[in-house]
Amino acid sequence: MTLPDTSMSPAGADRTFQVDLRGLVDLLSHHLYSSPRVYLRELLQNAVDALTARYAHEPGAAQGDFGIRLHADGSSVRVEDDGVGLTEADVHTFLATIGRSSKRADRIAEQRGDFIGQFGIGLLSCFLVADEIHVLSRSARTPGAPAVEWRGRGDGSYTVRTLPASARPRPGTTVTLTPRTDAAEWTAPAQVRALAQHFGSLLRHPVTFDDGGSGPAPVNPEPAPWALTHPTPGARSRALAGYGEDVLGFTPLDTIELDLPAVGLKGIACVLPDTVPAGRRHGHRVHVKGMLLSERAEEILPEWAFFVRCVVDAESLRPTASREALYEDDTLAAVRDALAERLRAWLATTAASDPDLLGRFLRVHHLAVKSLAVHDDEILRMLLPWLPFETTDGHATLDEFARAHRTVLVTSSVEEFRQVAAIASAAGLGVVNGGYTYDRELVHRLPEIRPEVTVADLDPATLTAHLDTVDRETELAAAAYLALARDALAVFDCDVALRTFQPASAPALLVDSREARHERTRSQLAREQEGGLWGDILGHLRQEAPRAQLILNQLNPLVRTAVTIDEPELARTSAEALYGQAAMLSRRPLRPAESSLINRSFLDLLAHALRKDR
Repeated sequence: MTLPDTSMSPAGADRTFQVDLRGLVDLLSHHLYSSPRVYLRELLQNAVDALTARYAHEPGAAQGDFGIRLHADGSSVRVEDDGVGLTEADVHTFLATIGRSSKRADRIAEQRGDFIGQFGIGLLSCFLVADEIHVLSRSARTPGAPAVEWRGRGDGSYTVRTLPASARPRPGTTVTLTPRTDAAEWTAPAQVRALAQHFGSLLRHPVTFDDGGSGPAPVNPEPAPWALTHPTPGARSRALAGYGEDVLGFTPLDTIELDLPAVGLKGIACVLPDTVPAGRRHGHRVHVKGMLLSERAEEILPEWAFFVRCVVDAESLRPTASREALYEDDTLAAVRDALAERLRAWLATTAASDPDLLGRFLRVHHLAVKSLAVHDDEILRMLLPWLPFETTDGHATLDEFARAHRTVLVTSSVEEFRQVAAIASAAGLGVVNGGYTYDRELVHRLPEIRPEVTVADLDPATLTAHLDTVDRETELAAAAYLALARDALAVFDCDVALRTFQPASAPALLVDSREARHERTRSQLAREQEGGLWGDILGHLRQEAPRAQLILNQLNPLVRTAVTIDEPELARTSAEALYGQAAMLSRRPLRPAESSLINRSFLDLLAHALRKDR
């Protein structure tokens, strides 16, 4: 890297930025690259690009004629390639300049689609593990070209000299690093080999590693499994699944082959065998021209596809500056849409031809499919009847549930479903829990698939209409108790009624929605703030606050005993106890006043029992 001229210059003259190379390397290591290990990936990328240029320069060469050789013995790391090599002008242009453009660099940039990396900044990553970089190169473009040696140092200085062609008998480039002691973790022979296999397992050029002991060993002996031919479709499917298991670490529920010729993308999507929490997106392994770019590329698939993990190799995807993620552009958007369509096609094929696999898939990933079906009419029509829901008949598919119930009622929350499930089931009502993500919206779309089915929201009037009234004589006998109960529960804006319903083991049903409680709370605040600005605002919004209902079950022995109590305080206490029990059975969060009521009514009942014993 050349430093600017710091001599005196006229006022107002243009000046050149000074670059502190050590500071730049520190910036790269802490903010651009995720780890010092990327130095080996950058060296491999440069070598692969040099081989690509060599094949373009010599179109008659056979694939495999040129390769990459790695050496690491603990004292140095060396990367040799049979690529196109560099001239002295190339060295000054590409190795000693960061960010500066030249006519040749511009021409090469226009051909960037054939290369993985970019010149200049990539080589700086080597300063993450070494204080000096030695490059020896000989160009294949000029017969008899001399060798060129470049030595770059971490302080920003470098030297260039020309050597006889015999210094490097064959065209290509050798990069040698002398590691710093604090970088031994990343430059030990075993680590270098592991990093080479990690980044370069799918490279299309032969890569070998030599630790100076047992001789060269192949880093990428086998091409990608999707590039191989197999005797049968079953053998191919097993090979792809085995590769997915080896690379991703789990046995896939199924393997989906991916092939997008327009962008040169091939690979597999492995269906996860376990449930994934909604919204959690898995990273995918993305290779660009065989080089591993990222293991955490979330952007390759849409958010709803969190039930798969992918391994892909692409030709036309554009890396970011760090080459550890994908650049968000039109090509990536098109790839994402095409892969999403491939997953939809897999769902359609599975639904049509393999109901057993579909059942196993939906048991694990029904939430992912529900999120897709909300916005995808084709998936909705195809899979909605198969999706499981929580209903008053237990967990069932909507298809099964609709055959038993021509009118399907749906709650707006889990809490409401739990309040009414047992009683609605005993009354023969078909109720679906619509409180989970996507469920209520999907149930309301059931008539699009089953026109003979009617779907409606469950409201208190619907439920109470199915509860049997008691005879007039029984209601009159209980009137005094019901009046005391209403007075005791007025603080909760709760009415009290006497009905008969199944199961008889349920003493009371508390019918109360979250929206009704919020409205009552708002109304109470309005009353408390009456006269102030906030009170005026709340009063303007005031509506008739819907009341909760405590419905006592005349079939229950506890209720039949309670309504005969003629002692006012004991009657009030028993009503409070019945309200507290019903509130707990609804499984909704208790308000502080309700928790206090439950404790107080229990203590009052104990006190009454103790007084009676005396």
